[in-house]
Amino acid sequence: MHTSPTQAVVLAGGQGSRLRPYTDDRPKPMVEIPGTGTPIIGHQLSWLAAEGVTDAVVSCGHLAEVLQEWLETADLPLKVTTVVESEPLGRGGGLKYAAAHLPDPDRPWYATNGDIWTRFSLREMAEFHTERDATATLALARPRIPWGAVETDAFGHITDFIEAPPSPYLINAGVYVFSPAFTDLLPERGDHERTTFPRLARERRLAGFPLPQGAYWRAIDTAKDLTEAAKELAAQA
Repeated sequence: MHTSPTQAVVLAGGQGSRLRPYTDDRPKPMVEIPGTGTPIIGHQLSWLAAEGVTDAVVSCGHLAEVLQEWLETADLPLKVTTVVESEPLGRGGGLKYAAAHLPDPDRPWYATNGDIWTRFSLREMAEFHTERDATATLALARPRIPWGAVETDAFGHITDFIEAPPSPYLINAGVYVFSPAFTDLLPERGDHERTTFPRLARERRLAGFPLPQGAYWRAIDTAKDLTEAAKELAAQA
């Protein structure tokens, strides 16, 4: 019988320099979406728990103590362990270091970047991963282009203006399903997106799960993203 992962890594070490002044005194995942009273990581942990995750490892970096303090006092829906790199290991090394603290290294696991806000079925993604016998599966989003687009006819007349159209390209949405074997393929230090992922892609062991139609996804990179997310959430409520 197919069972979804019950353990996850949250990568919460980013500096969030483009979100200043919000990140002057807190790491990016501790920034609150206006009107919700909960930091980004709080929403992520609730989502993971709702999707069947019982154990999460939070990899901290910039202003780690602020994040650790909140995690210790918050009423969390799952068990959380925090890890802090004593020296910068890069994205791949950091992921490997965090994975070493998962409760069951012989079972699959989820990972998510600490600065995204999303809701979709992780169980469906895990099923997709298993069906393709992948070593790693990336969620793929189709973000909206932040500019208005212009359509023209063959002669060069403008026929239409489209406000913030969806990108023609899928992007890495920052949510992953990993098989147990993936951990050993990660570099001790450095960036797995330049080493491990390309290698798996060449071997046809890397799968891409397009986010379902209507799934909510937003990367929180700038103050504008915060206000947009707040508006979108208010509209859903």
